[in-house]
Amino acid sequence: MPDDPGIAGAPGTGAVRLVIPAEPMAVRQALLDLFAMAPTDHLPDDLRSTAEIVIAEVLNNIVEHAYAGTKGDIDLSIRPTCDGLWCTVIDHGAPMPGNALPVAVLPDAVADDLPEGGFGWYLIRTLARDVRYDRNGVTNCLTFWLPATEDALAIADTSGSTTCP
Repeated sequence: MPDDPGIAGAPGTGAVRLVIPAEPMAVRQALLDLFAMAPTDHLPDDLRSTAEIVIAEVLNNIVEHAYAGTKGDIDLSIRPTCDGLWCTVIDHGAPMPGNALPVAVLPDAVADDLPEGGFGWYLIRTLARDVRYDRNGVTNCLTFWLPATEDALAIADTSGSTTCP
């Protein structure tokens, strides 16, 4: 495990925890660091790609919307399971509108004139499972499960637990 004080793991669990300043370049560096260390450095290609997309979208949304230019930290915890990753993201920024998860709708788009934004929550809600949001006082907590394969989705129940071979 690197000596960076912003990166920690629970011994024996394979869990990883990063505390990231809510700044675009810090998020970019944290994503590079995250996918270069165990356990994420040896993920199957499908899970790695999904994790990179979803985690980047979540972290960037927090920087852009929850903190919106103010200072703060993002606490990211990742716990591998036998067929995916459980992720928890905590911040102290503004709550989500209506204290609820955004819906997963694509923005109106024409091939020649694609909008710059609006795809994030669609990607998150499409690629992740068991996505949950809670606002407790001044704390936002988002949890989600990233399945390793389509086969893993078939054996997952609604609580997010899995049956592994």
